[in-house]
Amino acid sequence: MSIRSLPAVPRQFQMYIDGEYTNAASGETITRHSPGHGVPVATWPRAGKDDTQRAIAAARRAFDDGPWARMGAADRAKVLFRVADLIELNAEELGMVECLETGKPILQAIGEIRGAVDIWRFAAGAARTMAGQAYNNMGERILAMVLRQPLGVVGVITPWNFPFFILSERLPFILAAGCTAVVKPAEATSGTTAMLCGLLQQAGVPTGVVNVVTGRGSVVGQAILDSTLVDMVSVTGSTATGHKAIEASAANIKKLGLELGGKNPHVVFADANLDDAADGVAFGMAFNAGQCCVGGSRLVVERSVAAAFTQKLAAKIARIRVGDPLDEATQVGAMFDEGHMHKVLAYIDEGVKMGATVVCGGGKVETQQGYFVQPTVLSNVAKGTPLLREEIFGPVLAIVPFDTYEEAIAIANDSEFGLSASIWTNDLTHALRATRDIQAGRVWVNTTLDNGPETPLGGMKQSGLGRDAGLAGIEEYTEVKTVHINLQPRQHWID
Repeated sequence: MSIRSLPAVPRQFQMYIDGEYTNAASGETITRHSPGHGVPVATWPRAGKDDTQRAIAAARRAFDDGPWARMGAADRAKVLFRVADLIELNAEELGMVECLETGKPILQAIGEIRGAVDIWRFAAGAARTMAGQAYNNMGERILAMVLRQPLGVVGVITPWNFPFFILSERLPFILAAGCTAVVKPAEATSGTTAMLCGLLQQAGVPTGVVNVVTGRGSVVGQAILDSTLVDMVSVTGSTATGHKAIEASAANIKKLGLELGGKNPHVVFADANLDDAADGVAFGMAFNAGQCCVGGSRLVVERSVAAAFTQKLAAKIARIRVGDPLDEATQVGAMFDEGHMHKVLAYIDEGVKMGATVVCGGGKVETQQGYFVQPTVLSNVAKGTPLLREEIFGPVLAIVPFDTYEEAIAIANDSEFGLSASIWTNDLTHALRATRDIQAGRVWVNTTLDNGPETPLGGMKQSGLGRDAGLAGIEEYTEVKTVHINLQPRQHWID
């Protein structure tokens, strides 16, 4: 066991605009307290609208007049590979900052930084695969081509739960496509994004290509959405945030990429390996303290094994190590802040008042400091209750039994969301049918939360629009242009 030390004073960060580190024009700052320890760990500027517009203008100039979009893909790839190498070299420091700001366990935080390295390397290599098409089948007069061009200036608005990893699922693909960016990290977890700027500069990313503005979403994010100089905005957040982004984009017909909320099911059939499934369900609902948009928050389990499976699951969850994020033995750290902790606990209390039974957990972990919630499982959950309808974003799992395959799929799809789903079965027919029938952008079979940069990410229904990562992740940030070339003298329309 190893306990790392808290900083004696908060770490000071700045924004990064047009190749320079800067404070907000107002001089105002934001201070972040560690949710696991209650002490101040970081400060950064609280930007205003003018700061944001300056960053947007820098990105616009860099795209319209700078070298990045005109550079060969091989040269862009070299720069992105250097970024990946620098992230890897600084993984421990980045992970420490992420741990303190988010409250996630230190080994998880460092692991996410190292996982991000793999994404940057994939995007770097994939930059050279972006290509168009030629149509030489339209007769001897016409040759047609389809070109892919960089989209332009992309705004990136990221959430607080996976600040560096989610940014890395977007920014390297944006850069690989030849675009420039204005990044607004979450107001309370901006440190690692600010640190990345130095690595981008060191790797040779040209001035103005990436700009980072820290501050409130209602100010900075809104200015990005409202700007006519921004061609696209990628937003990761709640479905409510997605609705606001769509409303704002209507004024200037801006392209959006949205990864939003989820109410994701684990579907456990009676023929599944129940020990494996119990471990997977426990991991899926408790990972990152349940603050994971693709984590499973509904357990849809075949009635004939529901009691036995619930017992196995409760035994697994009882052994989860919840505690100090700086302790390497910790598996589940703190909630985002005190307000969010109380919101999660209120969902549990409301569910109990509506008839649900607490199988395990159900309350706050008592500590001297920090905001910790016990991983909680509830049974006898009434249909239509918030426990089954709303994204709680905490380590809370609601159990719903089923009797037939058709009922299992109906329950799994009974949600406005469609982000992810996990299927647990040893029946090949059940597995293959369910992967097609469940309405979700990502489906796992006999596993959960597995991922790789080769495969696209995104949701169905109100869980989002567009796809990130994979080759689709580069295409998302390109415009498609069709060209027709006449190869023969024109036959005049007017005599």
